[in-house]
Amino acid sequence: FAPIWDSARNRWLWLSINLCTAFIASRAIGLFEDAITQIVALATLMPIVAGIGGNSGNQTTALVVRGLALGEITPENTWHLVFKEIGVGLLNGMVWGGTVGLFAYLLYRNLSLGLVMAAAMLLNLLLAALMGVAIPLILHRLGRDPALGSSVLLTFITDGMGFFIFLGLATVFLL
Repeated sequence: FAPIWDSARNRWLWLSINLCTAFIASRAIGLFEDAITQIVALATLMPIVAGIGGNSGNQTTALVVRGLALGEITPENTWHLVFKEIGVGLLNGMVWGGTVGLFAYLLYRNLSLGLVMAAAMLLNLLLAALMGVAIPLILHRLGRDPALGSSVLLTFITDGMGFFIFLGLATVFLL
C-alpha cells in the first residue's frame, strides 16, 4: 500500500475535477430557479433522480472496470456489452421510474408530477447505463485508470443531466 500522503495526493486531481463539476451541476439547478420556486416539490424530488441515476451508473461502471481488469472486455464484445447495459438501463428505468413516479403521485397527489418523475428517472437511468459503460472504456483507451476517474465523471453526468432532465421536463409539462 502507498503511504497516506501519496494516496491522498493521487486522488486530488479527481477530487478537484469533482468540485468543478459539482459547481456546474449546481448551475443546472440554478437555470430552473423559477420552476423550483413555483413547485417546491421539485426541490424535494431532485435528489432521488440524481441519486438513483448515480448509483445505477456506478454499478455498471464497477462491472466494466472489473471486466477490463480481468481481460473479459474485448473489442469483439464491447458493442454487445453496450447494448446489454442499455437494455438493463431501460428495464431499470421502467421499473424504478414507475416506482418513483407512483411515490411522487401518492405523496403530492399530482399525476403530472408523477409522470414527469417517472420519465426523468427512465431517461437518467438510460443515460447512466450508457455512460457507466462508455466512461471507463474511454478512460482505459486513453491510458487512464478507469477505477480512479470513472465515478467522478459519471456522478457529474448523472447529477447534472438528471437535474436538467427532471427540471426541464417539469418546466415544459408542469408550468
